[in-house]
Amino acid sequence: MSTETIEFQAEARQLLHLMIHSIYSTKDVFLRELISNSSDALDKLRLAAFRDKELEVDTSDLHIALEIDSEQRTLTVRDNGIGMTRDEVVELIGTIAKSGTAEMLAQLRQARETAGTSEEASAELIGQFGVGFYSSFMVADRVELVTRKAGGHAGVRWESAGEGSYTVAEAPDAPQGTAVTLHLKPEDTDDALHDFANPATVRATVKRYSDFITWPIRLGDETVNSRKALWARAQKDVSDEEYSEFYRHVSHDWREPLETIRLAAEGTFEYQALLFLPSHAPMDLFWREARRGVQLYVKRVFIMDDCEALIPEYLRFVKGVVDANDLSLNISREILQQDRQIQLIRKRLVRKVLSTVKTMQDKEPDKYATFWSELGRAVKEGLLSDHDNQKAILEICSFDSTHDPSTPTTLQDYLARMPEGQDAIYYATGESRAALESSPHMEAFRAKGYEVLLLTDPVDEVWVGTVPSFEEKALTSITTGEVDLGGDEVDDDTKQGFEALLAWMASALADDVKEVRLSHRLTDSAAVLVGDPGDLTPALERMYRAMGQEPPTVKRILELNPRHALVTSLRAAHEQRPDDAQLGDTARLLHGMALLAEGGELAEPAAFVALLSRQLEKSLS
Repeated sequence: MSTETIEFQAEARQLLHLMIHSIYSTKDVFLRELISNSSDALDKLRLAAFRDKELEVDTSDLHIALEIDSEQRTLTVRDNGIGMTRDEVVELIGTIAKSGTAEMLAQLRQARETAGTSEEASAELIGQFGVGFYSSFMVADRVELVTRKAGGHAGVRWESAGEGSYTVAEAPDAPQGTAVTLHLKPEDTDDALHDFANPATVRATVKRYSDFITWPIRLGDETVNSRKALWARAQKDVSDEEYSEFYRHVSHDWREPLETIRLAAEGTFEYQALLFLPSHAPMDLFWREARRGVQLYVKRVFIMDDCEALIPEYLRFVKGVVDANDLSLNISREILQQDRQIQLIRKRLVRKVLSTVKTMQDKEPDKYATFWSELGRAVKEGLLSDHDNQKAILEICSFDSTHDPSTPTTLQDYLARMPEGQDAIYYATGESRAALESSPHMEAFRAKGYEVLLLTDPVDEVWVGTVPSFEEKALTSITTGEVDLGGDEVDDDTKQGFEALLAWMASALADDVKEVRLSHRLTDSAAVLVGDPGDLTPALERMYRAMGQEPPTVKRILELNPRHALVTSLRAAHEQRPDDAQLGDTARLLHGMALLAEGGELAEPAAFVALLSRQLEKSLS
């Protein structure tokens, strides 16, 4: 066979230029692509030799060799795998020259106009072409490929400068397998980190992308990949120290992991996962710009560090590796296409993490207590974002409550302690446990012996509005709506006796409250402020202001304790002196006291102090 020169079509030249300059975000991925191709070739040879016992091949030392000639500035990636025939070379390596390129470029131009981002459009559309081999031209002026099909006798040489054409010729002395030689571009002194005529650069690149490839990768006499893919080994064959060492490698955390999670899926779509739960909250757990996700491998080839598509944000502390046998990737293998496989992996990883925490909660309470104290705030974010797993998340949550100041409770334990007659799970939100326990809202619940969840994390203010119930028991705020705990009723005579006072106070405080009514929830305090269901809570209003947003004005309801001496005295004074202006000051003081008692903030503290001072002077005189 004589040397044959094949011209690239004009569109193919454009596409090649696009791949070299626009698709990959880093130059070093070319070595990952070539090693991955060699690994696939070795896999295919081993399978072929198993199926065909008559195949004349040597499988005694299957490996990948890297050869560097610093003087000539060449890098060769060689394997003794399955190899290719001439037709396969043209078919596989020449894929870029196939028909349909013009149509693809038209789609690409349209995508650019629509998306306005050439790299994103390029990466998305070119994913259908298996042309990772051509990434070599990012670092090489010329590429030679010499190959011989296992069991065959005719070798093939392919060569191209990545411009207008490529050549295909015989290679009589070609050994079994494939060797790709890159004639590297002149060294760029400004980009010394990507000098692939430097053994240190090549070694580091292999460690980054191909450390867990099954086959040995040799640079001279040295095997540069560890081949220790812990997730691919039987669990009984991996020591705790090996797991801990690997956790430190993927998480950059010097501590021991709290829990190790193994997961494997077999069948039509296979993948393995090795995940870790940390024993301490990462320093950047609540940083907006923090990186999250697990490392993604495909057939032990490293694809990306932080694959956010596989782990939801509320589990951002989970570290580890997912290794899939096949995924829909674009040409650069750097951006996952959103397909069903990715969603299936994500769903199963989430379920596995949540079930692991549930098992920890049931069987290792001390370890669970560590997990929840360090990471519980982040997990509760899932109650807002992950409706499919909302119940599973609720089951692993723990909350402070009035039952035991030293030990948080689960909702299941709360339900088990509910006395007869209680038909709801009661909670209060606020800034601190101390403030909630001293709040007037708590009085009737304390008197009845009803347990109240004390929710003090900022996220608690939000998720309680999205979770209506647990095990058919409504989650009910003690600070909103009318509360009737079945205690002493306010009789009709009492109601009638307070009608005039309530109407007058509602008018006097019209700028601050929407209604004044008698309360069923107070036993000791004179008054309390409550909201209607769905209203913004005072804590949420403060959160909005802290973020620089002014929340809508919400008037609340003032409830009076008809048995409190201050309230009954005010009623008597109003009956005797309905036009006395001083009574208006007393009403405003009562409202301010209720606001302060729940830990609220006065709109005009100086005016309140002046009002209080005047009242004190009058009482003393």
